[in-house]
Amino acid sequence: MKKYQKNLSIVSNLKLNEDYFILGLSSSDPLPEMWPGQFAEVLVENNPKVFLRRPVSVHDVDYENNTVFLLIKIVGEGTRSLSLLHEGMQLNLVFPLGNSFSMDNVDRVLLVGGGCGIAPLLYLARCLHNRGIKISTLLGGRTVSDILRIPEFEKYGDVFISTDDGSLGEKGFITKNSLLENIKDYDRLYCCGPEIMMKVIAAIADEHGVDCEVSLENTMACGIGACLCCVTKTIHGHKCVCTDGPVFNIKLLTWQT
Repeated sequence: MKKYQKNLSIVSNLKLNEDYFILGLSSSDPLPEMWPGQFAEVLVENNPKVFLRRPVSVHDVDYENNTVFLLIKIVGEGTRSLSLLHEGMQLNLVFPLGNSFSMDNVDRVLLVGGGCGIAPLLYLARCLHNRGIKISTLLGGRTVSDILRIPEFEKYGDVFISTDDGSLGEKGFITKNSLLENIKDYDRLYCCGPEIMMKVIAAIADEHGVDCEVSLENTMACGIGACLCCVTKTIHGHKCVCTDGPVFNIKLLTWQT
């Protein structure tokens, strides 16, 4: 798939809470085709403390209005600078990068997102819904402030929630949610979030023989496989998450061996 480096215009900066925000970006030219799971490398300008681009998942795409949305969590200098951008400003992106979730040979699926790990899952839900696939979504976080975009996910199917402190949904880790007791009801799981969470979800899926794909969040400085800082181990040797991923079927990862 062809990659583009483009300046996009910021048309919105939606503050979800003090930690999360969504940038809406529009292009004067038609947006290239993007698939769920792909990401962009974002240039952070006018901050001498930030040297490298930041990888950000494609959260959603509105082709009718020529707009792509990026869900971002403020975790450092780079993302804090991005949170201060406003309508009318420009942002330079290299996109679309990486591979995508597979959407074939399934009738009923479960999306599992922890915290900002929901970022690539909303666009996935939209694309699956458009194919007539039945979707359930399980969202998890430490507290209610980490549970994001519930109404948007509810457009595509049932939503279930876990919070560590019990402030919303079931109390406890997302990996203990009672929904997972019926994991064999699903043809495939799609998962993104903290690695420890994904490893547990992957183990549960593997134990019950359910297909599972995960989106890894390794540090990706270049996005094109040149810097090798995002390498992960697979059954076929070391692979770059930015080019061979970020989406991997758990059967290919050494987590299960």
